[in-house]
Amino acid sequence: MCLAIPSRIIKIEDSKATVDVYGAQRDISLMLLEEPANIGDYVIVHAGFAIQKLQEDIAKETLSFFNQYLAAEEGFVRDISKASSKKTKKKIKKNI
Repeated sequence: MCLAIPSRIIKIEDSKATVDVYGAQRDISLMLLEEPANIGDYVIVHAGFAIQKLQEDIAKETLSFFNQYLAAEEGFVRDISKASSKKTKKKIKKNI
């Protein structure tokens, strides 16, 4: 499965660009876009190619959904870690 996370263009050189997603940067090709891209534009990337430009408001809304998901996931992992560490402590006490 592929998640379409909006990526912001931070650098353009010929038909290549550097995009940023949550601080992770990667180089991509702009060759498949039907319209010109500019620094600051948001694109959807698949297999190293920008395949679609997004309107900024749509991209930011989509990123806010990902932020909500990541926050919920972080809370879920933290809860599991707490439960797991409680079980581990009980096992250790039992074996002592």
